[in-house]
Amino acid sequence: MTHTPDHAAVWFELPVRDMTKAIAFYNAVFDAGLVLDTSGPNPMAVFSIKGGPMSGGVSGHLYPGTPAKSGAGPTVHLIVPDRLEDACDRLTGAGGEVIGPVIEMPWGRFVYATDPDGNSIGLFQPKLAA
Repeated sequence: MTHTPDHAAVWFELPVRDMTKAIAFYNAVFDAGLVLDTSGPNPMAVFSIKGGPMSGGVSGHLYPGTPAKSGAGPTVHLIVPDRLEDACDRLTGAGGEVIGPVIEMPWGRFVYATDPDGNSIGLFQPKLAA
């Protein structure tokens, strides 16, 4: 290999049964800036990132679909906008479920969870630079 990419992933897609409910859930938990977009062939809601979704950063979208059996699909880890514990409270209040304890790593902390559709997600709080 002659090139090491800047990111291991470039895009993710999360299937959801109800776009309106899913948009409300992800906006409540992650302040994700999701808005329903029906301009293309399929409805979607894109996660906001600095510079926009085509800026070279990593983003993704929700789309109408059938999620894998609860927790059976890949896990997408999303950055929380504040403390991990506060995001966990919002997650459970919005219909998600925290699965397991907070896991500490040198570069931050995370917890596994599922959204109301059963998609496996990780809530990630990066370690702040001193």
